Amino acid sequence: MAEGWTTGRLAEALGHYDGEFAVEALGGEEPVLRVSMREQGDLSVFLSVAGDQIVASTLLWPVDEQPDADAFNRFILKAQKLVPLSNFAITEVDGRDYYELIGELAAASPIEMIVLELRVLADNAISAAGDLRSAFAA
Repeated sequence: MAEGWTTGRLAEALGHYDGEFAVEALGGEEPVLRVSMREQGDLSVFLSVAGDQIVASTLLWPVDEQPDADAFNRFILKAQKLVPLSNFAITEVDGRDYYELIGELAAASPIEMIVLELRVLADNAISAAGDLRSAFAA
């Protein structure tokens, strides 16, 4: 899509992926889509379009539930390549900090690249929740 995506056009395009995704537009100041990844246990990935960028993100788990969060934070900053095409962040939701996994694309990316980003982000989130988190369990 040469002119870039809007959340409305993106929701429509993702709806053509034969039931792989359930797409819901969320209200709020900035338009956001919640994409339920059906093949990954209905994991929610949030998509937003701003200017020249599309951001895809998913919440992982609360920071205060991570054993030895300081060591875990250092580990994920040093081992970022364990989750290809995704970045860790910490975001606040309802006054509580959560780990978040984020991917970014150009707003002019073809739908096939956006779908790939959604799939990779979901797979990385599942891997992070299992393998990485359990490596630091007490």
